[in-house]
Amino acid sequence: MKIDIWSDIMCPFCYIGKRKLESALQKFEHNAEVDIIWHSFQLDPAIQYQPGKDLYTYLAERKGQTREWSVMVHNQMTENAKRDGLTYNFDKAIIANSFDAHRLIQLAKTHGLGDAAEEKLFKAYFTDGKNVSDHNTLMQIGMEIGLRAVEIGEMLNSNDFADEVHADIMMAERLGIHGVPFFLLDEQLGISGAQPVEVFTDGLQQAWAIHEKAKQTEINNNTGAVCTPDGVCLPAGMETIKNN
Repeated sequence: MKIDIWSDIMCPFCYIGKRKLESALQKFEHNAEVDIIWHSFQLDPAIQYQPGKDLYTYLAERKGQTREWSVMVHNQMTENAKRDGLTYNFDKAIIANSFDAHRLIQLAKTHGLGDAAEEKLFKAYFTDGKNVSDHNTLMQIGMEIGLRAVEIGEMLNSNDFADEVHADIMMAERLGIHGVPFFLLDEQLGISGAQPVEVFTDGLQQAWAIHEKAKQTEINNNTGAVCTPDGVCLPAGMETIKNN
């Protein structure tokens, strides 16, 4: 069974949602048979590195609110994150564009390291106050999860994996996904937002039941050796060749 996740590494609820899902998976008896696939999503594709401007001011300006309101909202998020063992340091957060970080995740996915890249980038942004658009930062993160420096450098100095990022974003649009995190369980069941662990637990059980039913149907529909109405009997997979 697979779980597709659309996420932006600068989305506070995405990091919390990752922890909620992980908690549910720990209790899920079939967790060894679950594949998690991360997909790119950008909350603000136009955002650029803005040295000297803090995140509180940035959000206040975007929402047409006061800085005090923004501080209050971020404090609430910090408290929510603590409940899931996460440390958010919004006073250290650096405003930056996440596109190259998503390209790094796409590269990591080709080596089975997508989840590791997501985790490192979330921590870099929310906890460590690192600039996730800085190539030196991305190089360091990539090497820490086991990618080769030469491969990371080639990606960062090119447009490699840009198409994959855009494809993920376009897929989200086709599916009607307008906010993240969004979890699609076995292409059948959607969970939007950082829901309580119980929601993920129930979702996993429902998706697994659907998955097993579909697998059984597939087994039942497999074609074995057959005899066709024209009287030809063939082993499975053989094609009938008719002579005109």
